[in-house]
Amino acid sequence: MDSGAIWTRMKAHGWASTAGILVTLAVGILIGTVVSYGVKGKEGQKSSDATPLSVPSPQQMSNAFSQIAKQLGPSVVNINTESTIKNPHRRRGGQDDEDGGGGADDFFNRFFGGPGGQNPFGGGDGSIRERSLGSGVLVDSKGYIVTNRHVIDKADRIRVRMQDDPPGVQHDAKVVGEDQETDLAVIKIDVEHALPAAKMGNSDGMQVGDWVLAIGSPFGQVGTVTAGIVSAKGRDIVPNRQFQTFIQTDAAINPGNSGGPLVNMNGEVIGINTAILSETNAYAGVGFSLPSNTVVQVYNQLIGPDHRVSRGSIGIMFDAVENPAITRVYGAGSGVTVSSVVAGSPADQAGLKVGDTITTVEGKKVTKGSELVSDIASRKPGAKVTLGFLRNSKAQETTVTVADRAKLFAARLNDDSEGSDDSTPKQSKFGVVVRKLTPEIAERLDMPSGKGVIVQDVKPGSFAEDINLGRGDIILEVNKQPVNSEEDFGRVESSLKSGQDVVFLVRPRGSSRQDGTIFVAGTLP
Repeated sequence: MDSGAIWTRMKAHGWASTAGILVTLAVGILIGTVVSYGVKGKEGQKSSDATPLSVPSPQQMSNAFSQIAKQLGPSVVNINTESTIKNPHRRRGGQDDEDGGGGADDFFNRFFGGPGGQNPFGGGDGSIRERSLGSGVLVDSKGYIVTNRHVIDKADRIRVRMQDDPPGVQHDAKVVGEDQETDLAVIKIDVEHALPAAKMGNSDGMQVGDWVLAIGSPFGQVGTVTAGIVSAKGRDIVPNRQFQTFIQTDAAINPGNSGGPLVNMNGEVIGINTAILSETNAYAGVGFSLPSNTVVQVYNQLIGPDHRVSRGSIGIMFDAVENPAITRVYGAGSGVTVSSVVAGSPADQAGLKVGDTITTVEGKKVTKGSELVSDIASRKPGAKVTLGFLRNSKAQETTVTVADRAKLFAARLNDDSEGSDDSTPKQSKFGVVVRKLTPEIAERLDMPSGKGVIVQDVKPGSFAEDINLGRGDIILEVNKQPVNSEEDFGRVESSLKSGQDVVFLVRPRGSSRQDGTIFVAGTLP
């Protein structure tokens, strides 16, 4: 059989991408053999003068990477989860709900990826059981593990496998706490002996160009180590994720690496690998890790008595993307110009108004929204803070009492809005989390700017799931009332009661403006 026939057969069996190299080499060996038999040596030439080849003794080359891999490897774990998904393949309005290569799911999966290594199997009620894989890192010898929230989110069962475990041995894990804002979670396994804990490093000390290693279980391959450098720092990759500023690296990160550590040359964890930027959901040279300094702050709160992260807020909003035109129109040289004030919030009570430009916090200058958010979020609810601001180009000051961000933005974060002492978030009436359309998302989805909200998450078993409202859908109206922000959506939701009809005007995920809108409706239970 000639090489062309072999290649055709390989392609037919789906082996071409890998075995093509093998076929080429095999053909090369065959041709080499033919050539060697076809060439005759010179008459009378002796072969005994050829010197035999030998393999030298093993030598230890640069061992920095290997030493770090040996040191950290036992602390890195494989996490596999099982979860139940209802109505996995649904149709609405005559349209198939499978992702056709466009729409909001592409936007989310571009950063966080779809379920890694999923292996669904059916349930008798039409639901499916989904298995997914991720990574984590032991940070306490008592069995506490840091990972990404999206690795264990909605899981019915979480199991952990350590690098040194015998085949088939896994440990059931329980969730200690989760933080939606940073996509971090802490889980715990119970064992009778101390476990090898990784050492945390200071991510602020990392510089662009520094060597780093990524360790995890890409595609389920436990204990995989890849090397690269810090490509950039301070990357904001997801709109409206104010507490996610990433380290960018070119160390290979693939599905299954999520939750694993990014390690410096001292063998310290300086990041948690969270996302990749790729059009194919596979490594393309750009990965993102949440800095260890953020990880430590969140971890220390999640292991506390409340098992939740408390962040301060004063109840204002501003444009996420800095726009010099806003600064020029409102007459401020630098600062954060307020675009919205939550009614009844600390900012409202302190007299701040739309158009005011905040320039200082406790006398310290702020020039960007991220600086303001970071400062206020780090303060405990109830603390008082003095803000300097400009109104009509005149400098003024006011004192604001910091509130709990989770309660202040309850509709936005899908938490209880009544300030209950119960630290466990209560599910909203609809069971859906929405986000305002940023200019970037609106342009990507061909939507008029400022119109509608996008569905970011749907709670399992909720009213929204029952009526087939899906992640990535764009909600334009609820019961004829336009919803163009999280606050609009929250007001309409809070006004509805059990037994009332609810009709959503929706542009389905993946559809264009020309495809039109559909109604998604039901009666609140």
